[in-house]
Amino acid sequence: MIGLIFGETNFPKEILKKIKKLRKRYLIIDLTRKKIFKKDKYSQSISVGQIGKIINILHSNKCKKVLFAGKVKKPNFKTLKLDLKGVYYIPKIIRASKIGDAAILKVIIDIFKKEKIQTINSLTFTPELSLSKKIYTKIKLNIDDKKDIKKGISTLNRLNSYNFSQGAVIRENKVLAIESKDGTQSMLKKIKPKNKILKGLLIKFPKKKQDLRVDLPTIGLSTLVQCKKSGLKGIVLRSKKNICLDKKKLINFANKNKMFIASI
Repeated sequence: MIGLIFGETNFPKEILKKIKKLRKRYLIIDLTRKKIFKKDKYSQSISVGQIGKIINILHSNKCKKVLFAGKVKKPNFKTLKLDLKGVYYIPKIIRASKIGDAAILKVIIDIFKKEKIQTINSLTFTPELSLSKKIYTKIKLNIDDKKDIKKGISTLNRLNSYNFSQGAVIRENKVLAIESKDGTQSMLKKIKPKNKILKGLLIKFPKKKQDLRVDLPTIGLSTLVQCKKSGLKGIVLRSKKNICLDKKKLINFANKNKMFIASI
């Protein structure tokens, strides 16, 4: 039995499809605010503050392994319903929340480890959703693109170890934006096109000190559509350390609009 700790986005839905196809036994801990998985008979909707209840459910169903997928929005700690273990662990989670999402996840994974519950890689059942080292489009990288990539990598490398940023926008060897807590889409919407020619790129790499089993940089068709609206030529990801949803649609859109998708 595998425990599925699911949050928002379409990634959990893709995992669930694959697990059902493989006929794996599973139990969903639904942490979404809208109870997205409530129709599944093997799903239980629980508050993130009810850590004791989550652990007890996993133990009672003999779930020795869990998989995290999707975004869990930081809760309002003042109104959060807590059980006894929640009261015990919540100070650590609150301290981690001041650092960023990656730090929160690290604390939760450590809690599960103490409870003898192993966290496995979120791509365990869906490795096909990750891009390996390759240019996936007809449009290849030119000299200016390579300069922008180099600038983007050095920019992300200079960030604080627990910075929440997974992405940056680079154009003509200049940093136009660095991802904030508001996420990639919010950052992209602030970028204005330059003339009618697409230039520059979005680079999305895992955060520093990030546990690569969870919270990998994710892109979908909406990401690429917004890149085009912002006048950007392409997206760059770290090979095998990403999640790519709607891969065929993504590549078709990029080819149609003379954009590139690169995994390096």
